[in-house]
Amino acid sequence: MGNTNTKGSRRILRFAAAQADISKRLDIFVAEGAGFTRSQAQKLIREGHILVNGKPESPGYKVKNSDTIEASLPGQSDSSLVPEALPLAVLFMDEYLAVVDKPAGMVVYPAVGHSGGTLLNALAYHASKLASIGGDLRPGVVHRIDKETSGTIVVALDDTAYYNLVEQFRKRSIHRKYIAIVSGLLKNDSGEINLAIGRSESDRKKMSTRTKRGKEAVTRWQVLRRLNKATLIEAMLGTGRTHQIRVHFAAIGHPVLGDKTYGRKTEVEIKGRKLHFPRQMLHAETLGFEHPHTGQFMEFWSPVPDDMKECIEKLS
Repeated sequence: MGNTNTKGSRRILRFAAAQADISKRLDIFVAEGAGFTRSQAQKLIREGHILVNGKPESPGYKVKNSDTIEASLPGQSDSSLVPEALPLAVLFMDEYLAVVDKPAGMVVYPAVGHSGGTLLNALAYHASKLASIGGDLRPGVVHRIDKETSGTIVVALDDTAYYNLVEQFRKRSIHRKYIAIVSGLLKNDSGEINLAIGRSESDRKKMSTRTKRGKEAVTRWQVLRRLNKATLIEAMLGTGRTHQIRVHFAAIGHPVLGDKTYGRKTEVEIKGRKLHFPRQMLHAETLGFEHPHTGQFMEFWSPVPDDMKECIEKLS
């Protein structure tokens, strides 16, 4: 389960849903997992090439945690993951998993528009093996970090480890802490944002708290330092919704600085001088979980990158 093989002239792909994939539309899940466009995935689903638990479903079917999804594709694959000798800041690696400090600007796995140069391309070069679950282009991916967000991410290198980590994410036992610079000055020293998040009804590429089909989303935060027209915070995820921190702080009027999708400002003027933010000022600092094989709790930390440090200094 969760591997790739060929039968005659057909290629068989098996997928397992990660925590972030639960309740995702089948066509979107298959498109992301196999590197297809959404229209290609819809065509394959309607033609019966995609089966969920051995049965055909509609493109709008919502993926469940226990689903076994199999794609029987005509012809041979020319979209397998290509190892690339890219620099990779590995915090920990054994035969079961790899923990990496992902730089801002790097995509986690190949997809339309990003055929190479991703974290998975680099990991395929540096690791002795990868998990077989998740499709050709994202084996072992149990969670994601946005392209312009830096920080700590874990990838399973073993199928058993993959299922174990997916379950830890599902049970919300994973410890995740982010560092962010948000616009404006937060009045309280700490707080909790409990606003459901779902697909935006006006822009399907965005997430929103103003939606009829939102899912529970909890972000706990604490002020680290008040800056000039901005606040440095740490944010702990109680749930793991897409773009959660960015959407939550935008919803309360304090978007992450440099966020071109949900924010209003990519620059701040201080004493007549404009300070530009090259990307969203968000960093996944800490990640803690139980090792899938030993059961030992492990916690990893990556330092705030230089571009964020420079912005903090200029805002001080």
